Amino acid sequence: MSTDRDPGLQPERTRLAWRRTTLSGTVVAVLAAKSALQDGAGPSSVLAAALCCSLWLAFLYIAHGRITGLAAAHRPRALPPPHATAAALCTVAVAVCGAFLVL
Repeated sequence: MSTDRDPGLQPERTRLAWRRTTLSGTVVAVLAAKSALQDGAGPSSVLAAALCCSLWLAFLYIAHGRITGLAAAHRPRALPPPHATAAALCTVAVAVCGAFLVL
């Protein structure tokens, strides 16, 4: 029984997961901006939408670097813990901002 695995499959699945998460964040940021631009939106809604969009841009920067790294290397290096923490915090913060705008 061989213990070798195809090194190309895991990075590909990881790259696709980063793309799906980026797409989800994009949807939240667009809906936040739409919600903030509706009639009667207060300053807190505009601030939450701006924060949501800023966090989305930060996540997009991290995700782009990771996707590029996964595609370029035969055996990609692990995501540094500070980048992983920043990506997780951006994702949670975007979700919280989106929830604030819905309520």
